[in-house]
Amino acid sequence: MEISDLRKPTQKRAIEKRNKILKYGFELMCEKGLYNTDAAQIAKHAGVSTGTVYQYFKDKKDIFVQGLKIYAESLMFPINNIKDKKLNVENLSNELKDIINLFIKSHKISKSAHEEIIALQHTDKEIGKIFRQQEINATETLVEILKQNNIIVDNIYERSHLILKWIDDLCHEIIFHKHKDMDYDKMTDIVIDSIIHILN
Repeated sequence: MEISDLRKPTQKRAIEKRNKILKYGFELMCEKGLYNTDAAQIAKHAGVSTGTVYQYFKDKKDIFVQGLKIYAESLMFPINNIKDKKLNVENLSNELKDIINLFIKSHKISKSAHEEIIALQHTDKEIGKIFRQQEINATETLVEILKQNNIIVDNIYERSHLILKWIDDLCHEIIFHKHKDMDYDKMTDIVIDSIIHILN
């Protein structure tokens, strides 16, 4: 099906139906995997017919890509949910611990989604491009948070990007890897100390 053949909903009911397919289809593919899910399963999960799915989307990857643009920012980069955060600079260690806990909570809620998106960003160019853009958006958000709180350092974009990478890697260690001989409280403290160091 050509993109020009797809139905562009304008009425409230049609918009709600498309959004429902998008939401439930994306959730299902995050849970089962893009390649382990078909349009019939998505339709059943969304409570519509298979034909209805194809009225609004070219194929299942189209649903996944659209869902990634809408939902993955909050799933993968929760920093975007606290754009106006006021930091207590005098107690930055605790502030950073709160932010790390926000990331950990996000990773726990959507563990299967994280795993699927991370796998696909390495194997699918289009999904990889979207993911990399969201990384940049998250970096820009952190830069704005730091500037709003009068934390101004040289190379603030590069430092912010590294901070987010450290936090994300820490979350992956805690949620996914779970090495039995690692002390994750100590590792969290090391990450926080490292962040404070590069912000000075």
